[in-house]
Amino acid sequence: MTPSDVKATLSFSDGSPPMELPLYKGTIGPDVIDIRKLYAQTGKFTYDPGFLSTASCSSTITYIDGDKGELLYRGYPIEQLAENCDYLETCYLLLKGELPNPTQKSDFTRLVTNHTMVNEQMQFFLRCSALWMSVLS
Repeated sequence: MTPSDVKATLSFSDGSPPMELPLYKGTIGPDVIDIRKLYAQTGKFTYDPGFLSTASCSSTITYIDGDKGELLYRGYPIEQLAENCDYLETCYLLLKGELPNPTQKSDFTRLVTNHTMVNEQMQFFLRCSALWMSVLS
């Protein structure tokens, strides 16, 4: 999100002074009004059951619009990722911000594979632990 030059003014009919609130432009989707200082400055909360009009965080990874049925990861529709990418390509996208080229995919696959290998001594320990658990139960 980037700050906007436009500000929102919240006025109250109970005579409380108006409050200026900053606006931010979303990368995708609607602009948002920053109400973080609302309670501190006015003693008032917002009411939004089900958080239907509330952005709970700023994310560079995920965008969700439930009304439109949109779920994007790094700008890619989830349907496109599910149909065209494998698990490790999607992991690379989430970690690095872009889909890998063939060389990057190969290097990343090798890196993940090497870090998922279990040492032979650990395998022996786990087999023994499983055996003892079955004996004790």
